[in-house]
Amino acid sequence: MIRFFTAGESHGPALSAIVEGMPAGITITSEDINTQLARRQQGHGRGGRMKIETDKAEVLSGIRFGKTIGSPISLVIKNRDWDNWTTIMAQFEKPDEEIPKISIPRPGHADLAGRIKYGFDDIRPVIERSSARETAARVAAGTLSKVLLRALGIEIGSYISAIGPAAEPSPNIQLEELLSQGADTVAKQADLSPVRMLDKSTEDAALAAIDAAKEKGDTLGGIIEIFITGVPLGFGSYVQHDRRLDAALAAAIISIQAIKGVEIGRAFDNARQPGSKVHDEFHLTQEDGVTRLTNRAGGLEGSMSSGQVIHLRAAMKPISSLVTPLGSFDFETLKPSLSRFERSDTCAVPAAGVVAEAVVAPIIANALLEKLGGDHLDEILKRLTLYRETIRESFRA
Repeated sequence: MIRFFTAGESHGPALSAIVEGMPAGITITSEDINTQLARRQQGHGRGGRMKIETDKAEVLSGIRFGKTIGSPISLVIKNRDWDNWTTIMAQFEKPDEEIPKISIPRPGHADLAGRIKYGFDDIRPVIERSSARETAARVAAGTLSKVLLRALGIEIGSYISAIGPAAEPSPNIQLEELLSQGADTVAKQADLSPVRMLDKSTEDAALAAIDAAKEKGDTLGGIIEIFITGVPLGFGSYVQHDRRLDAALAAAIISIQAIKGVEIGRAFDNARQPGSKVHDEFHLTQEDGVTRLTNRAGGLEGSMSSGQVIHLRAAMKPISSLVTPLGSFDFETLKPSLSRFERSDTCAVPAAGVVAEAVVAPIIANALLEKLGGDHLDEILKRLTLYRETIRESFRA
């Protein structure tokens, strides 16, 4: 099974990831990884850090002649901004010069709980590791699983349906046609927009909202739509809580910094409807077997894939580092104070969509490997082809 760990601080020398469990025989190029890292850096409303960094991953192990070899894959993304932080973030010798301590926590951030939990007298270590800069390593790691899934006919894509007050009309009339061509088509279309939106009028409203928030020293959140196409029915399981596919997908998305809500399909709209208007009816045809005219369940039933498009929605809160300060206090004096500003973005919702694609990829890959097994891509592909045929045969008279 695939698992990965990341390491590194926001202003340290580098971010790194070790990915274990990737099957052998998967063709991987540096462009596969670096293209996703570049996508993560885009989006109207990003801050000054993205003008400094040009993220590229260096592969140290696990790939030979452009193919995975079954051993752990190690990745390193160097921080160009490290040159400006070698004193503040020195690993061993404490500098002779005095390093100012950060003692004022930001509301909405990890600052307060992290300082108390780990016993720091300075919030800087909390800021460094809790920063969303860490997601660059997760995008690099998750891209490996995306490439594996793509080779098996499974695609993952995303777009942004709302930023602040700018929300697309419902339903999005472009979406069904794009999804019929695969989730990657959705992502490619979204990437043409500076805010990764599909609807032009909503895009214009979002751009204006971001500019207005920046002018006020404020920040904006939004809603991310994630789609996974090509997943056959029966991935995941209902027999134990830790084998439920919906739970694993939700956990992966909620682990992204600033994500505060996850929805499968239109779950909250469904909650306000009677069951007769929620559940997706079966239709049996001679040509296609079982089909459905709706996908209100978001492609997941009984904690397993239903064979339809998997649709996940994520709610991202506004970033908690504001130019215009909020009320806080100073740990040194225990007196009220205004919060401090740490260099950040006005809006990072478009980038969070790319991160969401990356973090769900290992979840789907593991559900596939749990069902089919296999240590080499060719072996897995044969088993998946047989499984898909078995599904088709089960609906033939």
